Amino acid sequence: MLSARDRILDTAANLFYAKGFRAVGVDTVIAESGVAKMTLYRHFPSKDDLIAAYLRQADDRFRDWFEEVTRDLAPRAALETVLDRLGEVASGPECLGCPFVAAAGEFPDPEHPGHRVALDNKRSVIEGFERLAAEAGAADPRALAEQLLLLLDGAWSAARVFGGGNHARRLGPAARTLIAAALEQP
Repeated sequence: MLSARDRILDTAANLFYAKGFRAVGVDTVIAESGVAKMTLYRHFPSKDDLIAAYLRQADDRFRDWFEEVTRDLAPRAALETVLDRLGEVASGPECLGCPFVAAAGEFPDPEHPGHRVALDNKRSVIEGFERLAAEAGAADPRALAEQLLLLLDGAWSAARVFGGGNHARRLGPAARTLIAAALEQP
């Protein structure tokens, strides 16, 4: 059985992802999670705290997934596999895009807790891609990492705009083109 905190966080995660951060009020989270208002505020003193907790949880899950997918693979294969898998996720019927892009869009103030977590996530994705690119022998690992993030964020955008079965399924092949070009440079 989930704790009250976990119930609140799971409910908020589903609501925020499906409807957006600003569209979901605290009263909706309380009603859907079946907890008292005081219980929610004991665990999350403000809606911004709840948003940041949801995004940190999503970031932790993404980092764990990234490490699991890349473990035991050669660096180039790890990059290709991660982007293939992300293309599959982003073109799937359940995908509504990237919660970090959504948070940064809804909270453009760089000091907002949601924006800060989103920025941390994107920086960590670049760092993960850059590490693998360097290990694979890219002449400019940072440039390749940034290009791959641009492709990935485009796939997340396609998921939100076009829905399931979208062209994000082409993320892997597009990434392979960039990776090959970066690794073949003198």
